[in-house]
Amino acid sequence: MEKQIIEYASGNEMAAIAIRQIGYDLMGYYPITPSTQIAESLDTMRANGKTDLIMIAAEGEHSAAGICYGAAVGGGRVINATSANGLLYAIEQFPVQSGTRYPMVMNVVCRTVSGPLSIKGDHSDIMFMLNAGWPILFAHSVQEVYDFNLITLKLAETVQLPVVVAYDGFFTSHQKRRCKRFEQDEIVRRFIGVKEEAYPFLDLEHPITVGSYMNEPDLINNRYQLHLAMEKAQRILPGLFEEYEQLSGRRYQSVEGYRCEDADTILILLGSSYDTALEAIDELRKKGKKAGAATIHCLRPFPAQEIVSLCKNASNLLVADRQDSYGAGGGNLSLEVRAAIQKFGGSAKLKSLVYGLGGRDFFVEDALRMIQWAEDPDMPDFEYYGIARGEEKESDPFFAPLTAERTKLGATWVKETEEGNLQVTGGSLNATAAIPKRLAPGHGACPGCGIPVNVNLLLRAIEDPVVLLFQTGCGMIVTTAYPRTSFKVPFVHNLFQNGAATLSGIAEICYRKQKKGEIPPGDIVFIMVSGDGGMDIGMGSALGTALRGHRLLLFEYDNGGYMNTGYQLSYSTPKGARSATSHVGKEQYGKTFFHKDMPQIMAATGIPYVATAVESNPIDFIKKAAKAAYYAKTTGTAYMKALSACPLNWNDKPATERRVIEAAVNCCYFPLYEVEKGKTMLNYDPEAAGKKIPVLDWLSMMGRTKHLQKETYADVVKELQKEVDRRFERLRAKGENPIL
Repeated sequence: MEKQIIEYASGNEMAAIAIRQIGYDLMGYYPITPSTQIAESLDTMRANGKTDLIMIAAEGEHSAAGICYGAAVGGGRVINATSANGLLYAIEQFPVQSGTRYPMVMNVVCRTVSGPLSIKGDHSDIMFMLNAGWPILFAHSVQEVYDFNLITLKLAETVQLPVVVAYDGFFTSHQKRRCKRFEQDEIVRRFIGVKEEAYPFLDLEHPITVGSYMNEPDLINNRYQLHLAMEKAQRILPGLFEEYEQLSGRRYQSVEGYRCEDADTILILLGSSYDTALEAIDELRKKGKKAGAATIHCLRPFPAQEIVSLCKNASNLLVADRQDSYGAGGGNLSLEVRAAIQKFGGSAKLKSLVYGLGGRDFFVEDALRMIQWAEDPDMPDFEYYGIARGEEKESDPFFAPLTAERTKLGATWVKETEEGNLQVTGGSLNATAAIPKRLAPGHGACPGCGIPVNVNLLLRAIEDPVVLLFQTGCGMIVTTAYPRTSFKVPFVHNLFQNGAATLSGIAEICYRKQKKGEIPPGDIVFIMVSGDGGMDIGMGSALGTALRGHRLLLFEYDNGGYMNTGYQLSYSTPKGARSATSHVGKEQYGKTFFHKDMPQIMAATGIPYVATAVESNPIDFIKKAAKAAYYAKTTGTAYMKALSACPLNWNDKPATERRVIEAAVNCCYFPLYEVEKGKTMLNYDPEAAGKKIPVLDWLSMMGRTKHLQKETYADVVKELQKEVDRRFERLRAKGENPIL
């Protein structure tokens, strides 16, 4: 045994430690709860010079998987981590990597697949990987997360397949435990060995083609080779486990059992619930009841013979699934165990329960009830455990509907000028205050949050009925916690990456139904609200919608990060800003690249209206919103962007946010302008108004960028100032040119 030291850490932290010790070359990733802590921990290590891992923050999980695949093809040792819908978003990339036989490791921190949206832990995501051609090891403890991260890389490079390490979100990923790790990194690297490439892609003297087009019989031969690789994995895993036992003193097998030798009834579970079940088994044994528990460490290749052998003396089996294969009479684990019994024999009566969905806690009492269920002949073979049946009843709506009669108050008038542009009259704060709020005061946003402020300012200018779509983010999460809603108008949610496309579908159906007379005619403004990095992963959908020219309004509240997942860097985060994935340390100064200029990107699509706005200039905000709504209902896609305060993650005070936002405008970081029918109009020039300030003055107002005051970071500030000035001068030049 090699020397080890004690760590008191969570599963995510132990995964990061293992990744650092291995010495991976590259990590492509995208933040998603609950796996994001892995990237956050590694970024902290990188900032402090403890790892030289290349970390690439992709704009979405699909691209993260592509980055990883490319790095693996190039011969690097590659790591990724994801969860839930992030896994599903990237899923088409996973058979590409296994089919071309490039090894890597991916940690899947298991979480509920949406919708409806839930961030809690169950196994509905990992089961989508069963047919992807990746071996899958499932850890039920924090210790196993560390150990399996070491074992899987050696497995991956031996059989030339990418491999998953899976474990329970929040239960295993976030709960801290005492566990062991090797003191010396060299021990880890010696165990894994030197990476060998049979056909190096970057050997320019011997060029190869990867991912050729194939017909039969080549394709079936490729799949057969993948099948043989999986069989090889099954053969060599026991030897890898034994080798690791000699190194660490910890013994692993594909199937782990507890008091199963003479058990009449065995409870089979996956993940952290197994540890809870052990306590239940001890209680039953004290009462003279022969019960046991089992878990599976290797989902792929599935250890069918081993599980049947372990349970050969039992009369009753209860397989508890933390997901359901809908319509199949059980979750995937129970289906696999049933198939194993059919193949290798066994006389036990098997029942299946779906439990723990959405992160529902699993207690010793639950394990005891499941054992009783297995032994009771009157209980069904398949059922959901722990459901709460609701009552159907009609109730009056909490809010009176906001019909056109209630919102058509004449507070803001929009008309076309002779030049073909729009002129807004009215729009005073007092007049628009009479417009009923579509977003009710009852929401869970943090004090000082700019989202409700900006959304309400936007909607004050729109007297027509509205339909709202919110992409995933703080704005959606704090307003729609089931069974309550903060919205008095039709509202729908879809994920970050597909909001604009979803809204375009709703809008087109509405226009069609109106044309056919199926619903009443009349103007409706369709609005997508996005933020928290939603225009990173969702930019493709938004650009596609804009290029098609659907009549709707895209509204982005720019709070400069993925705030709903704990503030990781987004492409709108200022250069130099500290975040959970752009730490500040001796080797790193915060985010390393400039913020994305989304208004100019949208303007390049040729849509009729683009504008920026801020709460510190509400009249300008309201008039631009009125214009945007007019174009959205009559002409095509409109886009507005507002700088949105986040005191929690900007690390400043709610009472000062309006001044902070005003300073962002006065330093030209967030210029106020509009692009109407291709013509740029600068609405406010801080220099002409005598209010221009250096970018550093604004950065110094927020804790996330306060470190840039230090002389050490003078070059970073200089680069940012130069880029901000360049962008503003381009806007000024466009405003002065009649065709720009």
